[in-house]
Amino acid sequence: MSESLLFSPITLRGITSRNRIWVAPMAQYSAPESGVPTDWHLAHLGGMARGGAGLVMTEATAVEPAGRLGSADTGIWEDEQVEAWRRITRFVSDMGATPAIQLAHSGRKGSISRRGIPLPLDEGGWQTVAPSAVAYEGLPEPHALTRDEISKLVTAYADAAGRSVDAGFEVVEIHAAHGYLINEFLSPLGNTRDDEYGGSFENRCRFLLEIVAAVRASLPDTIPLLVRISATDWADDGWTLDDTAALCRLLDGTGVDMMDISSGGMVAHQKITVGPGYQVPFARVAREASALPVVAVGLITEAVQAEQILVDGAADVVMVGRQLLREPHWPYRAATELRSELQWPAAYRSARYRGSIP
Repeated sequence: MSESLLFSPITLRGITSRNRIWVAPMAQYSAPESGVPTDWHLAHLGGMARGGAGLVMTEATAVEPAGRLGSADTGIWEDEQVEAWRRITRFVSDMGATPAIQLAHSGRKGSISRRGIPLPLDEGGWQTVAPSAVAYEGLPEPHALTRDEISKLVTAYADAAGRSVDAGFEVVEIHAAHGYLINEFLSPLGNTRDDEYGGSFENRCRFLLEIVAAVRASLPDTIPLLVRISATDWADDGWTLDDTAALCRLLDGTGVDMMDISSGGMVAHQKITVGPGYQVPFARVAREASALPVVAVGLITEAVQAEQILVDGAADVVMVGRQLLREPHWPYRAATELRSELQWPAAYRSARYRGSIP
């Protein structure tokens, strides 16, 4: 067997992932209103771990009830949820993968049904919040957060990080992308504030920086902290690649260990050009901007494609989403195609691909 970068381990702080195929956070819309993960989440995330991925990340998991996108999202704002997550992280770890959680708040894009329709207040909906009273197209106007409310949300992220450690997660990611609350502070398309949280680039980054500091303080030194951002809004007068490079430099040295580079989601009128690996160039920009390692995402579906992203130096890790929904055991096929080692579970060895290790 030859060595490949894709199947080489990577270490961040005290955690080593067995390979560089990581499961992207993917909304499942399968939790009860309590936000407690269910057997579905155990099967979904556990199946990805059994399938050979190096790291398995949860869907966007709300730090408070109003932080859910819809009422079927998972949460980590109370102890009942911690206990339910614990059995999932235990299984993921037993399968040899690293359990990771993405901490999120939906901001102005929350309180919607599975079909993307706003939930009325008398049908389980809630008042959404944002940096400014600027609505996402087609959704109700959000409440503009006060300074005191901002401070309470920073604490909510820190508390959620502490619960995540209690639940057995070994990596924590802050979701600051896709038009959700933190992204709304970052982008001038969602932030029209005239106080210390709005206006200049530095002011618009303040909320994220405060969350990073609070979350990092809540985590053991051994636990890596990631931040996912949208590299561009794909819209005029919005967040740009230059902003992304500047933010990576700003976060370097704050306790963040890796940047997860996605894009879009800030406005409905975005104009995205989609194709295989379409977001990989954004990861390269971020990787070259600072010393922080980077995750690449965006229609990564083939082993050779994923390997080449790492060989070319565009990223240090790839996250795979839809391909793993279609084929949860894709990492085993990828290892065979790249002539690399990935140990099959004993119960599944009779199904291994020709050319894979015994």
